[in-house]
Amino acid sequence: MENVLSSGLSMAELGARVRAERRARGLALERLAELSGVSRSMVSDIERGAKTPSVLVLDRLATALGTSIARLLDDPARPEVVLLTRDSQRVVRDPSGWERRILSPVLPGVEFEFMRTTLGPGVDAGTFDPHAPGSREYVAVERGRLRLTLDAGRPHVLEEGDAAYFPGDRLHAFANDLETGDCVFYLAMELGVRHDG
Repeated sequence: MENVLSSGLSMAELGARVRAERRARGLALERLAELSGVSRSMVSDIERGAKTPSVLVLDRLATALGTSIARLLDDPARPEVVLLTRDSQRVVRDPSGWERRILSPVLPGVEFEFMRTTLGPGVDAGTFDPHAPGSREYVAVERGRLRLTLDAGRPHVLEEGDAAYFPGDRLHAFANDLETGDCVFYLAMELGVRHDG
């Protein structure tokens, strides 16, 4: 039986999208592996649909391609009113106990992503690579407590109702330090333009 994401996208379809984005940018498999920090064999396995990437690995590939996870999971919508019912939203679940729900449509020529993330008790989502220069991220905590760390520096603790902005072209990490209760936060990300290849 073929492995399918909770969004309904099969691993083969995801792999084809990663490969198409890589080829559209004129990148060799080795170069994508180098830019993303993901091994060549893992990139190859993902492109062939043989392995399911974690959310962090998928984010590293998207970042290296100068795009978003949303664009890898969905086809661009026509730039008019786009309704995303709860059932049609793409959801990526990480085995470590967290999920990312993509709330924004993929639009032609727009690199923007709006998402709702739920971190289970004590879950550290890991460190995300810097996005392209000029990228911006906005975070708002709906429930629980979020530890946001930039460039492995001093952590910023956001409580329920708190919000923050940070340049997305820095290392950034998210964690729920509470041992009971989920941390739910919204993140809006506008990607800058990457000029390497």
